[in-house]
Amino acid sequence: MLKINAENLNFDELNEKVRSAKEDIEISDCLGQRFIGAGLSDKNLTIKGTPGNALGAYLNGSTINVFGNAQDAVGDTMNDGKIIIHGNIGDAAGYAMRGGKIFVKDNAGYRAGIHMKAYKEKIPALIIGGSAGSFLGEYQAGGVIIVLGLKTDKSIVGNFPCTGMHGGKMILRSNCKGVTFPKNVRVSQAEKEDLDDIYPYVKEFCDCFSFDANEILNAEFTVITPDSNNPYKQMYVGN
Repeated sequence: MLKINAENLNFDELNEKVRSAKEDIEISDCLGQRFIGAGLSDKNLTIKGTPGNALGAYLNGSTINVFGNAQDAVGDTMNDGKIIIHGNIGDAAGYAMRGGKIFVKDNAGYRAGIHMKAYKEKIPALIIGGSAGSFLGEYQAGGVIIVLGLKTDKSIVGNFPCTGMHGGKMILRSNCKGVTFPKNVRVSQAEKEDLDDIYPYVKEFCDCFSFDANEILNAEFTVITPDSNNPYKQMYVGN
């Protein structure tokens, strides 16, 4: 494994070292460098510190493991692979992602999962261990968003979740009393088959962060999907 100390490197210098490496990489003393791991497919990254915006943008198969927090636009338009954040994450995580998985141990900022979409056989997944900010799943077109509400005193989600949602599924570990959803979605209590469907995601989350999947799933969950009888018509020309 190649070890890189990023303390005195700007983002261009750091990213050039990552691109030219022929093996997995461990980056230490990371502090705000942008675009780390953009488009990566041939090696894995371990990052100690706080990477800057667009970590793992266009990721195409690698695994990025961050021991710290991460800033905005993590996994922007990622196609495949895995990003694991052992802390909090900024705004617009998983923007337009069309494949792969993002696991966040703690909380997410605004607009997580915005424009998230499925692509052919790819079903992207964003799993947040704590709470999510406002506009969660804005314009969601595909994929799975799961918020577990662990170890937080905040509401599981902020204002205006699912605004413009027209595909995919969102599952919140809460009865969601007091949460206001738009008219273009269906909101229901999770059934056994819903929990069976998300078990692999929750189990993988727990393997990343040493939680107990069965304990987490022994709770009330709410499922949100688009309402086909009341679609988000503003998405289409002429409506």
